[in-house]
Amino acid sequence: MNDEYRNKMSDNLDFYFIPGWNASLASAFSAYKGSYIPGRIAAQHKTLCNILTEKGEMQAAISGAMRRTGKQPVVGDFVVVLDQSDINSYTIVDILPRTSCLSRGSTGESSEEQLIAANIDTIFIVTAVGHDLNVRRLERYLTIVYSSGAKPVILINKIDLTEDLPDDLSATIQEIKDIADDVPVITLSALSKTNLEKLDPFMNPAETIALIGSSGVGKSTLINVLLGHDVQKTLGVREDDDKGRHTTTVRQLFLLPNGTIFIDNPGIREIQLGDSSDGIDRTFSDITELAQNCRFKDCTHQNEPHCAVRKAVDVGVITQERLDSYHKLNDELAFQADKAEIGLKGLEKKKYKGIAIARKYIGSKRQ
Repeated sequence: MNDEYRNKMSDNLDFYFIPGWNASLASAFSAYKGSYIPGRIAAQHKTLCNILTEKGEMQAAISGAMRRTGKQPVVGDFVVVLDQSDINSYTIVDILPRTSCLSRGSTGESSEEQLIAANIDTIFIVTAVGHDLNVRRLERYLTIVYSSGAKPVILINKIDLTEDLPDDLSATIQEIKDIADDVPVITLSALSKTNLEKLDPFMNPAETIALIGSSGVGKSTLINVLLGHDVQKTLGVREDDDKGRHTTTVRQLFLLPNGTIFIDNPGIREIQLGDSSDGIDRTFSDITELAQNCRFKDCTHQNEPHCAVRKAVDVGVITQERLDSYHKLNDELAFQADKAEIGLKGLEKKKYKGIAIARKYIGSKRQ
């Protein structure tokens, strides 16, 4: 941590050495007396967490009481640690209130959402040309980012490869900007350090930025460049199938020289939505606004008469592909909600097909 940032944080707050600490957190922590110290989760392992505290970085286990209540800290969380340094023991006993939390839906047989990181101000959604530059995938990312409470920024990395790319690249980038609404879309190259200055407005002292995206899009390279030295291992994509290879294996928190906090995440192969209804409304704000002019307030935008959304597709205001994506994500969201409520076993036959058929049936009955 540089002296400028340290002095700025120490002017009016204790625990300035905990990245992101503020007066609100200090107030929440004031309820704990005695042998307790605050800290922030910097990395997670199977049974232990690396924590940044007033005593420096340490490892601590999660208390049995927290495990029994299902409370699970994630990278970025501010936590309360029982300090028993006399016996070389440190235990996480509570999590301080979160301002945001990035999560994704359950996978496999579990119906619980998977928490990714907490207390994030901005999330860089990193994609890359010649890799996974996909509008529909970005809609998914925007949905979970909006639901987290953080602000999204889309980074299109590896523009140094543009000479070997199809001519329609600029059209794809424009389509991304069209669906992003007011979300900043930045093209850059972490490897050649092109356009990195465009990130400056988002990199403020004591603010936390998380990076999400597929493996191989250059998240670790970006972290290394911004820090000025290699802290994350980097690999390219596999030549046989153009898929990314996992280089980051654990979520980890890093502090830049100016005091900006970065959280790097392993590549996400499967983006489940979880409880992201608010996120869908914001990701598809154009459709949400058009829907206010539909005849039926609960219009499914399938076959109903006087559907403003369908009319917008017919006249080219929005594309059929975007409406299809909207329907698909809503169907998945409904399935995830049912899965969480009654469990996975009773839904195996239902899945997305049954939900989609029900929507179409409602629309046809209104004709």
